[in-house]
Amino acid sequence: FHEFSSLPFREQPIFSTRAHVFQIDPNTKKNWVPTSKHAVTVSYFYDSTRNVYRIISLDGSKAIINSTITPNMTFTKTSQKFGQWADSRANTVYGLGFSSEHHLSKFAEKFLEFKEAARLAKEKSQEKMELTSTPSQESAGGDIQSPLTPESINGTDDERATPEVTQNSEPRAEPTQNALPFTHRYRFHSH
Repeated sequence: FHEFSSLPFREQPIFSTRAHVFQIDPNTKKNWVPTSKHAVTVSYFYDSTRNVYRIISLDGSKAIINSTITPNMTFTKTSQKFGQWADSRANTVYGLGFSSEHHLSKFAEKFLEFKEAARLAKEKSQEKMELTSTPSQESAGGDIQSPLTPESINGTDDERATPEVTQNSEPRAEPTQNALPFTHRYRFHSH
């Protein structure tokens, strides 16, 4: 985890709440492991240097959440006081236990708000890139060009993940997608 000093605390939190923080067990991907012993402050920050929104939570000087909100993340309420979201960059699922349903609803509301802001920011930056970049640069960047890499398949699955779902929740997705290029190759050899 990043130390306190490297986090973007020049910024003021846009919204703060208190919750118990959990992370999905990396081994089973099913059980929740508490990362805070008690309720801690969980805040949304706007990082103006990178034009991104983050969810950050500190336990003492240790960052137990440092999650950048991307447009394809989803915050799911799994009970009246518990919600979760998957962060494919951190390769984990975060869970938050709130003291009341009201706090959970408020957090979920803000998540949607900043996710939408992140989507607009991303679209703006892509427009800028398209204006300044040549076609060759465009094909090199962006994650749409390489849909067959295992990371991107896992990433999209993981972002829809629930605690029960493993990272390779749909192992079928890889063989069926990869099967096509291989069969073509064999056909070429057989002619």
